[in-house]
Amino acid sequence: MATGGFEKLSIFVVSLSFLCGDAFGGSCKEAKLCCTGRDSSCVVQKAPINAIIEDLSDKPCYCDHACLKLGDCCPDFKDACGVVDCQVTPWGPWSPCDADCGPGTMSRSRSIKVQPQNGGRHCPSLEQRRGCQVSTCHHHPDPAIKEIAMLLPGSLSQSRIANATSDIRKNLRVRDPTEYPQYDPKKTYCVEFEVLKASKACRKESNYKALKEGERVCVRCESEALHESLGWRCQGHGVAGRITRWSALSAPHCHGKWLRASAEPDRTCEDRTCKDASTWFIFV
Repeated sequence: MATGGFEKLSIFVVSLSFLCGDAFGGSCKEAKLCCTGRDSSCVVQKAPINAIIEDLSDKPCYCDHACLKLGDCCPDFKDACGVVDCQVTPWGPWSPCDADCGPGTMSRSRSIKVQPQNGGRHCPSLEQRRGCQVSTCHHHPDPAIKEIAMLLPGSLSQSRIANATSDIRKNLRVRDPTEYPQYDPKKTYCVEFEVLKASKACRKESNYKALKEGERVCVRCESEALHESLGWRCQGHGVAGRITRWSALSAPHCHGKWLRASAEPDRTCEDRTCKDASTWFIFV
């Protein structure tokens, strides 16, 4: 009797599973379910709730967009609910090295071919960069091509006076600048640069935030910073049309590359970027 009763119960469970659980066969389309966001009630039961699940394929599957992250979607969820993953084009060719000599950077990019829809996979990175080295260096006749410009914020321009401190952040010259033979306010000139590369550390320095890739900045060469050995000019004032380097004197971890935008220095310093106190600096 016990054995016969168990067989009847088994037949009943199987029959109930066939009638109730497999009606939708784990299909969002047949169940007419498609839910946005996370909705635990948006579920397709492959077997009755109280049935004993012996096969992992009998576990319930979901038709809400959260299933994409949880990995428990019904097999036809993407097709039934119009989910479209982002599609991108193949990578383009690497660009030439941005350095004329020595270490530099090259990049490549790709574009979005199909935008994601209805919770589809987001688009991956569209740009890659890697280092490069130019060994076939052509020596430029202008020695300024090798110089690194040392910068300080333009707000320190008024600090070129004698005072009791030798702190470079507060006093650029310990002695009176008028003692220097090259001192002549009329010799002051400005150079405008386009920033091509800036280290991430510059973003954390409030005095150097203007040094961002793609931005234009003005650097003032004051007469106190002229170097006799350089023909009475400032160190690192660049070469027209050529990439040179710069570094923040008070924050050496902030450095990068730039391109001199003007062919000749501006003796009047009336350029747009020189008028904005937040976008101009001084040579040291």
